[in-house]
Amino acid sequence: MYSRVTQLEVDTVRFTIDDAVALFGEHVLPALREFPGFEGIVVMATPEGKGEIVTFWETAEEAAAAAAFGSEALERFVTLFRAPAGREQYEVLLAELPEAIAH
Repeated sequence: MYSRVTQLEVDTVRFTIDDAVALFGEHVLPALREFPGFEGIVVMATPEGKGEIVTFWETAEEAAAAAAFGSEALERFVTLFRAPAGREQYEVLLAELPEAIAH
């Protein structure tokens, strides 16, 4: 399993974290789910607006293929962020996640 990690900071002067997550859930997440190899996602944020989005993929190639879409999505919502997002790709070597409750 592989992951793409996006580090970002929401401009909380203009947008709430809840607004940013709602936009992501409505406009980006449905498209991610359609990509081959998509295995899941974790979205995390601090009250100050710092956050990370971790997507999980079956193969490194599928993670890389989805990266172009992720870049386009970040550009589309650039006004949400204080600065450009950082992005990395990792191999997942160990994972033990609790069952999540969707909000």
